This record gives sequence, C-alpha cells and structure tokens, in this order.
Amino acid sequence: MKNKIILFWAIVLIVIASIFIIWKKPTSLGLDLVGGSRLMLEAQTSEAVKKITPEVMDSLQYAIENRVNAMGVGETVVQKVGENRLLIEIPNITDTQKAKTFLGETAELEFKEPAGTNKNGEQVWKSTGLSGKDLKRASVATSQSGEWIVSLEFNMDGAKKFGNLTRKLVGQQMAIFFNGKLYSAPRINEEITGGNAQITGGGNTGFEYKEAKEMVDLLNAGALPVGAEIIEENSIGPTLGADSIQKSKFAGLVGLSLVMIFMILYYRLPGVVACIALVIYSLIVFAIFKIIPVTLTLAGIAGFILSIGMAVDANILIFERTKEELKAGRSLFTAINSGFDRAFTSIFDSNMSTIITCVILYILGTSIVKGFALTLAIGVLVSMFSAITVTKNFMHLLFGTGELKHPALFGLKKSDIQAGFSATETKKEKAKFGVLD
Repeated sequence: MKNKIILFWAIVLIVIASIFIIWKKPTSLGLDLVGGSRLMLEAQTSEAVKKITPEVMDSLQYAIENRVNAMGVGETVVQKVGENRLLIEIPNITDTQKAKTFLGETAELEFKEPAGTNKNGEQVWKSTGLSGKDLKRASVATSQSGEWIVSLEFNMDGAKKFGNLTRKLVGQQMAIFFNGKLYSAPRINEEITGGNAQITGGGNTGFEYKEAKEMVDLLNAGALPVGAEIIEENSIGPTLGADSIQKSKFAGLVGLSLVMIFMILYYRLPGVVACIALVIYSLIVFAIFKIIPVTLTLAGIAGFILSIGMAVDANILIFERTKEELKAGRSLFTAINSGFDRAFTSIFDSNMSTIITCVILYILGTSIVKGFALTLAIGVLVSMFSAITVTKNFMHLLFGTGELKHPALFGLKKSDIQAGFSATETKKEKAKFGVLD
C-alpha cells in the first residue's frame, strides 16, 4: 500500500506540472487555425539550368524549407505541385511582402579580388571561386567597437581556399559581395588561417541587427539552386481559424462529456475513476503538445480527439475483465489485479498497431497528415500510461483489499456473482491471477 500511495502523489505532481505548463506555455497553432499566407512558387530556367528536373525541384524544396524554418514560424507546408511548382503555407505571417522577399532572395555570397579600374577610375572586381557554397555556418556577432557584424565559418575546402586567397592578396583588398552588393573590402595584411571571416556593414553606420540577422538566415539556408518566381498569393484570415477553434473545442467537450456519461452509467464507480483518469490523460497530453511543441491544426485536433476514444477503450477492456473475475467469485483485490493483467495484452497489441500506423503516416504523409499522426501517437502512448497506471492506482486506493459488499457499484447484481473459492494458503504470485492451491 505504501508504494501505491507514493505512486498516487507522483501522479498528483505530474498533473500539477502539466497544469503549470499548459498555463505558462503558449499554444502553437497552424495555418488553418491562426491564419497566414499561401504562396505558389514556380521554378525558372536559366543559362545554368536549362531544364527543371525532379532533382532540381528537390533541391529547391529543401532550400525553401530551410528559409521558411529560419523565419521562426509554426508548422509550415512546403510541397511540390506538378513538375515545377512549390506550394508554401506560412501560418501567422502578417507581413506578406517580407515573406515573399525573404523566400525569393538569391543569397549569393562572393569573395572577389581587384581587377584594375574602369575608365571612370572605379575599382573593378573579379571572382575568386570562393563563395557561399564553401560556407559551413554564419552567425551574428559584435566587433570590438560594439558594431553588429556577420561572422563566417568555412568548411574544410572553403577554409583552404580562404587561406590561399588571403596569402595571395597580402597588401591588397579583398571584396565581399552579398547578392551583388559590396559590403566590405578589407585590406589583407597577412594570411588568414583557421577558416573564419567577418562581414561588416560598411560605411559609418554598419549593420543594423535586423539586417545582419536576415543575412545570416539567408546564408545558413543556402542559395536557391534555381530562380523561383511567386505566381500566386492568397491570405487566410484569422476569423476562419477562430471559428474552427471554437467548433473544435465544442466537439471535444461534447465528445468527452458523452464518453464520461456512458462510462459512469454503465460501469458505475469504476466509470467515475475512468473519468478522472481521462481528465488527467487530457492534461498530460496537452502539456506534452506544448513542451515538444506540437503545432495544432484541425487534423491534429482530430487525432487528439480520436486518441480519447483509444484511452476509454483501454478502460472498457479492463473493467469488463474485472467484472468477469468478480462474477467468477474472485475477491475484489484479486479481480482488479487479474482484470488489469489479462486486459494488458489486448491493450498493448491494439495500441501498438495504431502507433505503427502513425509512424507510417508520419514518414510518408504530407504535413497535415503528419500532424494527425503525431498527435494520435502521443495520445495513444499516454493513454496506456493513463489506463494501466493511473486507473489501476486509483482503483487500488479506493477499494483496497476489501470485499465486494455492494456489487451495484460495479454494475452487477448479487445474483451475478458465483460462490467464491476458498483456500488456507495461497502464494502471492498465484493469488494475483486468482489461482488458489
């Protein structure tokens, strides 16, 4: 009994922590609930890319996904449409023009060396072969004077190229261009090894943080492998999303209430225990959604509501097994243990088949299907904990090892219960399953 009390307080602490997380952390909502932008990109051929192949589209999709993720928004959709188009859905973005500009930037970083002057006396630069393709990562940093700069770290080949270039240009300038614009042209005083460089904003003002951060995001996302033009743009207003949220809440509450009423009417006191466990289950699942975090869409909410049914299904199997044991004349303690243990195999098999299906849907499905699979899988996993651990603990604490004096509490009649077995000695391991010597 001591272990059961400790487990009870552990469950109470988990519930308190779940409530705190739900209260403190914001809920991440998808495009269909919070509104946002939907853009259609079309890949453009060029002299370098004569034909848009599936491999080119895969590279473009990967680059666009990196850029969208760098914007720090919730669950996004980047999927191929036809042979040369990408559909992009970005939730909670009000500045559509900024998104369009960010997605369409070429992100071309080039290091150039002097190539004399033109007839107007202006410096001319030529390419050195060192570019953003040789970059490992970029980050925002500050100079010794406190100005914002962009710090660059090259990969192994890039570091070697950069070292050779600086050795070649000792005493000369080296220009750094980003998207065709000259940002800085420092004088090289000595060979620079280690594969690190810096970009300053140039001029008297230098970089603003926002400008430096945008450059870093674009560099880390990588250059687009092919030009892309936005040919279609649509906006989804938050009004539709708010209406969907209200309807989803109503559907969830109605479904949960009907399930609870059924459990109480049919299973009586164990049904009440199952309802309490169901509330605990819902709190834990929603807290996990916020911790991960899971971006909720209508499909994700549907997966969560469906998992509530899976949680109740486990309790139904357990209670039916328990009632069978009681009808056979088992003691209350033995019937509860036997009911849980004998129902476990069925619960485990059915839930594992659901989880395997969720894994397949998550791997092969689109973003919307992935949201449904993820929320359903999390719900099923937590439902096993809720049914096997929470419900069992509450049943033991509530009924203890006492006798079944009121069969109506389990939805049974006295006439349903057969004569119990008796024995002078029984091993604990056997008594757990109602086996008597």
